[in-house]
Amino acid sequence: MNRNVILTCAVTGSGETAGKTPHVPVTPEEIAKASIEAAKAGAAIAHIHVRDPQTGAPSRDPELFKEVVDRIREHDTDVIINLTTGMGGDLFLGPDDDPTNFDRKDTDCVGQVERMEHVEMLLPEICSLDCGSFNYNVPNYVYVSSIGMLRIGAERLQKIGVKPELEVFDLGHIWFAKQMMAEGLLEQPPLFQLCMGVKWGAEGLTRNMQTMVDNLPEGANWAAFGLGANEMPMAAQAALMGGHVRVGLEDNLYLAKGKPATNAQLVDRARSIVEMMGASIQTPEEARKTLGLRKLEEMKKLRAAA
Repeated sequence: MNRNVILTCAVTGSGETAGKTPHVPVTPEEIAKASIEAAKAGAAIAHIHVRDPQTGAPSRDPELFKEVVDRIREHDTDVIINLTTGMGGDLFLGPDDDPTNFDRKDTDCVGQVERMEHVEMLLPEICSLDCGSFNYNVPNYVYVSSIGMLRIGAERLQKIGVKPELEVFDLGHIWFAKQMMAEGLLEQPPLFQLCMGVKWGAEGLTRNMQTMVDNLPEGANWAAFGLGANEMPMAAQAALMGGHVRVGLEDNLYLAKGKPATNAQLVDRARSIVEMMGASIQTPEEARKTLGLRKLEEMKKLRAAA
């Protein structure tokens, strides 16, 4: 069991959830506020997507990320910023008899460099790196994250000193992450996020989490999350198996059936579970040491030299 747990809050995500509850933050101001409130409730890390302020649709606009990051950094509440790089991998194939006639309306598939533009500009301490392509529960849709893209992403992050959070949705993703380690593209200790229950990745079962943990490289830091009603059970399992914990409205909208949650409430509940199990919660500064994160000024120097 992990006796000193890092809590991450994934505050908004990119799913079609903005209209389902008033608590999902949409504007940069709301997303920054939710991140700060989560930090006050005990989250050491805020995992951040951005949305179109007018429609609530997911976005990868660097200026929206900049406004969120600026607002958080200007506030007196400490929290580690973790920006997504997952946007820009949406490929909607055409019909079965013409699959390369892509659905241009919904497809948003760009290269790794463009997916990371906001990261290179803003230098968060952490950013996500989705370690493989896979199917979601959407017809003719594939999330694209090729091995070539991942090598480019890992190398660029290494040069600017941003820690990649290696999001793994299945065993093959862990396997390739270890290959990137062998190639010297990832620094020690690596940070993994086990994504449990995302259709059609690894089903959110205890035995599947254990198998994924058994395949992680020695010395790795790792966290896990579950979706919906499985969020808190997976949080407890992660701590029991020696990992860290992620919760938040990206993964689950409710405290109980029919009772919408806020991000701070989900963090508070996860914190209570962890503490009742006999563990403590790491502060952002403690988490920085655990994860081996660089300071902003150091990353600026690395970027300038890159």
